[in-house]
Amino acid sequence: MKPIEAMIGQPRAHQALMFGINVKEPGFNIYAAGLPGTGKTTTVLDFLKETARDDPTPSDWCYVNNFSDEYQPKVLECPSGIGRQLKRDLREVVQAARLAIPQLFEGTDYAAKREEIFRKMNQMRQHTIAKMGQEAQKDDFSMQFTSIGLSLMPIVQGKPISDEEFLSLSSNEQQSIVEKREKLKEKLIPYVRQLREIEGKARNDVAEFDKDVALYAIEHLMSNLLDKYKEYDNITQHLREIQQNIVENLDLFRPGRSGDKDETQDTLRELAFRLYDINVIVDNSDLKGAPVVKEQNPTFDNLLGKMEKEGQLGNLRTDFTLIRSGSLHKANGGYIMIRAEQLLRDLNVYEGLKRALKNHEIRIEDAAERVGYANIKTITPKPIPLNSKVILIGDSNTYQVLFAYDPEFRELFKVKAEFDNAMVMTDDNLHNYVGFLSALVKKEKLHHLDASAIARLIEHGCRLADDQQKLSTQFGLVADVVREAEFYALKSNSKYITADHIETAIDAKVYRSNLIQERLGEYIRRNVILISTSGTAVGQINGLSVLNVGDFEFGVPSRITVAVGLGKEGVIDVQREVNMGGPIHGKGVMILAGYLTSIFAYDKPLALTARVVFEQNYEGVEGDSASSAELYALLSALSEIPIRQNFAVTGSVNQKGEIQPIGGVNEKIEGYFEVCNSRGLDGNHSVLIPDSNVSNLMLKKEVIDAVKKGRFHIYSARTIEEGIEILTGISAGKRRFDGGFQKDSLYDLVDRRLRDMAEKSKQFHNIM
Repeated sequence: MKPIEAMIGQPRAHQALMFGINVKEPGFNIYAAGLPGTGKTTTVLDFLKETARDDPTPSDWCYVNNFSDEYQPKVLECPSGIGRQLKRDLREVVQAARLAIPQLFEGTDYAAKREEIFRKMNQMRQHTIAKMGQEAQKDDFSMQFTSIGLSLMPIVQGKPISDEEFLSLSSNEQQSIVEKREKLKEKLIPYVRQLREIEGKARNDVAEFDKDVALYAIEHLMSNLLDKYKEYDNITQHLREIQQNIVENLDLFRPGRSGDKDETQDTLRELAFRLYDINVIVDNSDLKGAPVVKEQNPTFDNLLGKMEKEGQLGNLRTDFTLIRSGSLHKANGGYIMIRAEQLLRDLNVYEGLKRALKNHEIRIEDAAERVGYANIKTITPKPIPLNSKVILIGDSNTYQVLFAYDPEFRELFKVKAEFDNAMVMTDDNLHNYVGFLSALVKKEKLHHLDASAIARLIEHGCRLADDQQKLSTQFGLVADVVREAEFYALKSNSKYITADHIETAIDAKVYRSNLIQERLGEYIRRNVILISTSGTAVGQINGLSVLNVGDFEFGVPSRITVAVGLGKEGVIDVQREVNMGGPIHGKGVMILAGYLTSIFAYDKPLALTARVVFEQNYEGVEGDSASSAELYALLSALSEIPIRQNFAVTGSVNQKGEIQPIGGVNEKIEGYFEVCNSRGLDGNHSVLIPDSNVSNLMLKKEVIDAVKKGRFHIYSARTIEEGIEILTGISAGKRRFDGGFQKDSLYDLVDRRLRDMAEKSKQFHNIM
């Protein structure tokens, strides 16, 4: 057989996936719904990978410094593979600039030019100072520049006087000198302003010269990059912004003035160079086609990205180089799969995903700031445009809840891909089923399956589907059986996996989980739980139910009894009265009263009280699969005709007396078989099931063998009349034209009993 890894037995889901993937309009994201084990995740993942191969490879996405506002980093979109290359090229240019620029400033040419600028400044400064001195001398003052500014000293008798000498002068002379000094200061103000302008011009000339020197170096280095990336306007624009920033921040590139090593300053210096880095958060250089991402842990940060923080000089800080991408960034331009139940563990994550899909952009937010607890200054990166198809994987119940209670979900996930848990057993599907087994064996390097093993697995697939005409599509469960059979094949040194290995694997899995079943069987054998499997009894019958203990389901019989008496309460469900019965079971019991009314209340009222109870049940009862058994016991109690206790019964009933199908028919039959087998099969033990469940029979080999040998029997019934005749051996009786039933038939006995009860009830009422 050729291995088949394509989608098997899911035409509806396949069509939905094709539609959802190919529709590019917003909102046509996909929800893949179905039972666990149907291969949803694997199937969808393989389907997406196949589709993504022919899709174009999306862009790289980078965050870069915003030189206009460092708290709002910019987004840089680059063709696939360019982001990593640009980051490497730019780092080389910056490193080269760190070496080249200091060398230029340390050169003799630079020193000579700088000295020339300051020499001219000093000449102009001295000329201005000379003019100031002349003005001061005209007013009998000498001028001197000190560390605190301009000092004017009065000249008396041809020489400057000190402060002590000034104080020795008469007050009139002092007053005259002060007034002359103030007038002189006003005259010197234009000269002082001119000095400042000369010094400022010198500094500007030096700064401009420094920029010219740096620009010469950086332009030479940047020219190659600008030429290399000239096709991408956004890249060349950012490169020019970097070039301009380097020219305007030359102190960063100059060597330190002092010889002392300052680690703090070195750290700050290195951090400052981050401004020129490229943070490539999505690198598709190694990708061919569109990305397919499977997010296993959809936390807010993992899905939508985050901003990391680092400690610096006792503080926490962040910048654009600490922005980290989420899986939604990596899936941009492609596809992302998320398990719905994991996504809904944190509603903030679900809301964040919806916000991204609605706005068609991914906005990275600080987690603490998002909930209002930010206590440090952070950044607000520009959002990245989103163009990705989201596929949620989950069960149908989750889909229904989201669809019913979240209007936004309906708008964002318009495509539902429903995975069926079974497929019709056609020749093509059988061929594909075996192809799946072949692919599993080759992929996991297991022993090959022989024909008997394949046949047994097909039977097991029908058993999982609970249908003779269908195969289960819960391929995970089938694959687990093959993997376990591999262990037994290795143990027995077999060349192939055979039917015996498959059978052993199935039985071993049951054995690991059926402790509770064995314990209940022990209680029944020891009569701790009372179950009759022989003889007859009035108003008593064995019902069948299914217990679920997580990974294992099994059937178990329960004794159902009915007590009948005069009254007007009708049929009473004892479980419901004590809050141990579920609503579906309560409905099933109420249907019994409807059946009695439709069949026997044609000429008289029903004057009875009948109590129906599951004996020795302490856990509660739910479901209506025992309603036919309850009705049989009720008819037996009314007619006083005993029911054969070697029978166990399952099936629901409607008000017309039709037996309806139930679930778990195989487990129920096998559960009763186990009880009877432990007591010794006597050839009379039997079960009665709905006729509509016959096609669901996929029983264990030991049950089938017992039936073949006549040691165990399976009966089916379409109506209550058929069933009661099988259980009692007495004809139910056909209705006569006058409304009654054939004389001495079971229904005739019931009719007469009800008539007698009605009359006695009337007499009792008259007496009262």
